[in-house]
Amino acid sequence: MELNHINGEGEETDREPSLPNNFRENRYPHSRYPVRQKAYIFDGDGNYYNKEWDLAEGRGKEFCWYHVELPKGNQKLSQSAQYLIDVLCPPLKLQDILSLTSNGPFCGHVDGALVFRVNSPGPPSSKFTFRIAARITENSVITVSLGRVPRLGFSPANESLLSEIPAVESPSYGGREQKQGGGIVIREHVLDFLLTMNHSEEADNPVPKSVSNLVVHIIDTHVDHLQDVVTNLEIELDSVEFELDRGGFALKKQMLDDRRFPKMHIDLQRLLQVIAHGEQVFPRVKQNCSSKDWFAPEDINSLEELIGRLRRLKENVGFIANRVTAIQAGLDSWQAEQINRKLYYLSFLSIIFLPLSIITGLFGMNVGGVPWTGQRDPELKDGFLNVILLCVGMLAVVLLCFIFPALYSRVMAWQRRRALRRSWSLNRKSFIKRTVEGGEGKERGGYLRL
Repeated sequence: MELNHINGEGEETDREPSLPNNFRENRYPHSRYPVRQKAYIFDGDGNYYNKEWDLAEGRGKEFCWYHVELPKGNQKLSQSAQYLIDVLCPPLKLQDILSLTSNGPFCGHVDGALVFRVNSPGPPSSKFTFRIAARITENSVITVSLGRVPRLGFSPANESLLSEIPAVESPSYGGREQKQGGGIVIREHVLDFLLTMNHSEEADNPVPKSVSNLVVHIIDTHVDHLQDVVTNLEIELDSVEFELDRGGFALKKQMLDDRRFPKMHIDLQRLLQVIAHGEQVFPRVKQNCSSKDWFAPEDINSLEELIGRLRRLKENVGFIANRVTAIQAGLDSWQAEQINRKLYYLSFLSIIFLPLSIITGLFGMNVGGVPWTGQRDPELKDGFLNVILLCVGMLAVVLLCFIFPALYSRVMAWQRRRALRRSWSLNRKSFIKRTVEGGEGKERGGYLRL
C-alpha cells in the first residue's frame, strides 16, 4: 500500500488540485455532478495508508475511514440519497442511508452503529448550508459531507504551504508560486485566503491513533469550517462599513436596491440554525461515546471543548447579526430622511401653486356674476355670490368637524378642573371644621378622628 499524497490547501486555491490515488471521482449518467470518495486505513500507531473502496472494517488496532463528498449543486434530497445508495450499498441498508441523508439534527444507534448528523435544510448550493453525518463503529467510520470540508483529509508531512519560507511577490511573477532566494513566492489572493483560515492545513493534521481521535478530528473540522465562514462574514461586514462611511448616495441606494443586508441577515439565521443543530447533537454524541470502552477519556474532554467553542461561536454570530441590524436601521433612517426631504420640496411647490389654483378655480366657474367679466344680466348677477357662500358654508362645516373634538376635550377638561377645585374647597372647609372640633376635643381629652 502507498502513502497518501494530497496537495496542501493553500495550493488548491491557486491551481486545480490533482486527485490522489484514494480520491475517486464518480460521474453517474443521470447527473452532471461528481461524487468524490476518500478511503484511509490507520494502523493505530500514527500511520495511514490508501485503501480500496470496499467498506470493510479494520482488524485489531487497525481502523478504516470512508468519506463521501456530495456535490454542492441544486440537486434534490432524494438525488443525494441515490448517490449514497450507489457508493454505500451494500453493505449499508436503506435505514442507514436515510439516517445519513435526512435533514435536521440526529444522534442515535442505527443497526448497532452510532450515527449522528448535522444537516441544515437550506439549498445545497448555498455556502451557508452545512451537512455532515457520520456512522461510527469500533473499527470503521463512514462520513458524508456536502461539498469540501477544509482540513478534513490527510496529507503527508512536510508538504504544507505554511512550512515554506515566503518571499514578497514581484510583478514579474504572473503565474504560480516560484522559488526565489530560498523562499516561495505566494500570490496575493492565496495570502488573503490564508489570512481567513482559523486552522492549519491537511499536512499539519495529527494522524489519529484510534477511532475516538478520528471522531474528534471530524467534529473539529466541522467547527473550524463554521469559524471560517464567520470570519469571512466579519471581514465582509468590516469592508461594507468602510464603504458606507466613505461612499455617497449611489452606493447606499444600490445596497438598498440589492437588499444586501436583509439577505445577509437570512444567511446569519441559517448559520445560527446549523450551530443550534450542533449544540443539540454533539452533547449527545459525547454522552453516547462516554459509554464506549474504545472511546478514550481525553477525547471526551476534547468533545467538551468543541461544544464550548460552538457556544462561543453562536454568541459571535449573534453579535454579527446585531451589527447587520444596526447597519440596516441606519440605511432605513437615511432612506426615510431622503423621502422626507423630497416631500418637503413637494410641499413647498404646493404652497406656491395653491393660491394660483384657488384663483383659477374661482374665476373659472361657469356661473353668472363673476367679477370683471362684464356680465350685466340681472338674473345671473347673484350666481357667483351664491357659490361663494356655499363654499364658505362647506368650509365652516369641515372646520367644525375638525375643531369639535378639540373643543369637546377642552370643555371636559375645564369641567373636571372645576369639579376638582370645588371638591378641594369643600374638603378644605371640612378639614378646618374638624381641626377646630379636634382642638376642643383635646381640651376634653378626646381623639381627632381622621
